[in-house]
Amino acid sequence: MKKISLILSMLVLMLGVVVGLSGCTSNKSVLKVGSDISYPPFEYVDEKTGEFMGFDIDLIRALGKEMGYEVEIINAAWEGIIPGLINGNYDLIISAMTITDERAQAVNFSDPYFTAGQVIVVRKDNEEIKEPADLKGKVVTVQIGTTGQFAAEKIEGIKEIKKFNTTPEALQELRNGSADAAVVDLAVGELYVKEHPDAKIVGKPFTVEYYGIAVKKGNEKLLKEVNKALATLKANGKYDEIYEKWFSSGK
Repeated sequence: MKKISLILSMLVLMLGVVVGLSGCTSNKSVLKVGSDISYPPFEYVDEKTGEFMGFDIDLIRALGKEMGYEVEIINAAWEGIIPGLINGNYDLIISAMTITDERAQAVNFSDPYFTAGQVIVVRKDNEEIKEPADLKGKVVTVQIGTTGQFAAEKIEGIKEIKKFNTTPEALQELRNGSADAAVVDLAVGELYVKEHPDAKIVGKPFTVEYYGIAVKKGNEKLLKEVNKALATLKANGKYDEIYEKWFSSGK
């Protein structure tokens, strides 16, 4: 009898533990986010911790919190990032993605969350290149499928445009001396020359672009949630807090 009572007591205790644990489980839905984690300072892997870091990463986590979601970041190669969204691999994309008419045919974009522009990066000792027109007859590197590539292709007379899977690879080609210049987003170029004193940015941004969060067409509910949360973060100061963390020189 004592043995039966002991067993019953243990079962009751185990049931209580299970119920207690289930009460601790989060009821939040998971928001899966695609991002090409190779584009500092917007998204990159911290070499010491292995964690995903960057302006976009902090922003989407804050947006997810505002919307009531747990955020799961999925590292996706740039060339396949939009097909991945269309195929349902993730719910949205945040990846320093410029809003363009061509991309808007495949996905829906949120309200703009960042203003960007393309700049020219050269080695420090280069005194020939000062503006886009000076790229005539030069070898230029870009990341494939980006607005940097599209902007470079509009410049007449470039000898060769070398395309790379990531912007760090494009900049490394410049540093190796195998190219004369690289065309990249302003914030990316600024971080690069800060970390590499042997490089510099010449001239001013020669394009004006706006980043947006991409959502699968037909998912109007999520798009509205994103826009509402983005407006809230801009109104309550959270967006500015994240911006200042990554771009302390000011807007």
